[in-house]
Amino acid sequence: MIKMILLKNLRYLAILPLLATLSSCEKFLDARPSKNSSLPVETVDQLNALLENYSIYYADQNPSFLHTDDYGLTKAIYDARPATNNFVANLLHAFWDTENIPTATSGDLLWGSSSGEWRDVFYANAILGNVDKVVGTDAEKQRIKADAYLIRAYAYWQMAETYCLPYTEANKKEPGLPIKRSPSFQEDLKRQSIEETHKFIEADLIEALKINKPLVVAGKAQHWRSSTAAANGFAARYYLSRNKYGDALKYADLALAEYNVLNDYNLSTDMRYGNNQSVSINAGTPNASTFTVRYPYTHNNQIDLTDMVGWKEFLYFRMLNYGSWWYIPSQDLLNLYDQTNDLRYEYHMVEGYSYDRGMNASPAFSYPGYIHFFKDRLPSGPTTAEMFLIRAECLARTGNAAGAMTAINTLRAKRMKPGPWVTLTAASQAEAVAKVLQERRREMPFHARWFDIRRFNSNADPSDDVVITKTFYPVNLTGAVTSSPVQTITIPTNSRKYALPLPYADILSSQGQLEQNKY
Repeated sequence: MIKMILLKNLRYLAILPLLATLSSCEKFLDARPSKNSSLPVETVDQLNALLENYSIYYADQNPSFLHTDDYGLTKAIYDARPATNNFVANLLHAFWDTENIPTATSGDLLWGSSSGEWRDVFYANAILGNVDKVVGTDAEKQRIKADAYLIRAYAYWQMAETYCLPYTEANKKEPGLPIKRSPSFQEDLKRQSIEETHKFIEADLIEALKINKPLVVAGKAQHWRSSTAAANGFAARYYLSRNKYGDALKYADLALAEYNVLNDYNLSTDMRYGNNQSVSINAGTPNASTFTVRYPYTHNNQIDLTDMVGWKEFLYFRMLNYGSWWYIPSQDLLNLYDQTNDLRYEYHMVEGYSYDRGMNASPAFSYPGYIHFFKDRLPSGPTTAEMFLIRAECLARTGNAAGAMTAINTLRAKRMKPGPWVTLTAASQAEAVAKVLQERRREMPFHARWFDIRRFNSNADPSDDVVITKTFYPVNLTGAVTSSPVQTITIPTNSRKYALPLPYADILSSQGQLEQNKY
């Protein structure tokens, strides 16, 4: 259910008067501002204070990774410890149960949670509605506007890529999203078309691109705020999602021209292990032993954002933070890595992570988990690594195989142990595209895969199409139905299940304005 909550820090209640009057039980999309608001917004500093609080905006609570072929919950993993793996919302998403997803209590974190994308849209609209009324310079106001437009564009893009079908000529009149240009309750909730939704996103992106603020200020990168690099980075991602390779390349190059820093996984100053965890396995049996789970980066405090916001590859700080606490890599994903020489495998594929998830009791079941920072936090905002990947893909798709390999090898040199395996070559355009897409999946598993599959299946190149197939028990609102035989489920390239269903609670509360996706 879409809800609006009060800001936890009282100092933010004075920033936007209408925020302070919204009840925690009111739904976001039709939240009504109070006529009795009395706390004025007077200066740009007040608006900047809200935007500087990056803990509000950084979390991308998108369940779509569960739908992908990167997520590898199998019958064997489930049977080893059903209690660990019977989180109903995850099961429904992982096996595409579009009938029951809308009623799952935890199935709408991106759409309607108190920290979801509609909340961010509300803040952006409130900021845009106040910025021209406050005291401050034109430059200060332009920076604030760019922040708000970028926040709103990013939020709308996330939701469009999750709840709407891919933007194609055939789909453009299909239901998109409600367009909210202000915090006013008077705007209706009717879903505009996919075409109109993307016009809105692109218009916001054009406004965000007007910013003239570098990412690095006084020697410090401000990853959490709008900047020319952030806007260009998101523009590159946006146009890639539309299969507009010329535009995507243009903005990726602009982002890299300003900021092209990569972490070198060969250097302990750039990549490291954090706090290890000792786990007793098979306790009370002859096979009892202790296993050390080795985690990358600091891993003892999920609340501390220092390492996350300081990840120097960020152009725009956002983290996938769904709360599942186990990104289970599929065997298909694991097989993509050079497990001897790829340091992404060494650091991020954490061996024995299943023990942390309660699967250490006899008989213990060992399976890795993909981890970057804390157990549920993966970088999802635009990064320099993503820009090299976008550059490589756009060059490959437009016939420049050599240029594509140069871009991809620049990244691989920072991710692989030194050796001849670092350098990829391609003898044809098709080979270049295939190798770039494999590298993209290795570099950006889970958070980008759903978006990628959607665009692969809707572009003009059939060679990159992905048909996802999974084998598991039937699932329903009680969990896995283990009394029934396993079934093989497939999402073909043209499936309507590439648009996740909206939560029923909001369909009902909209009194007929919101239209559910049809399957």
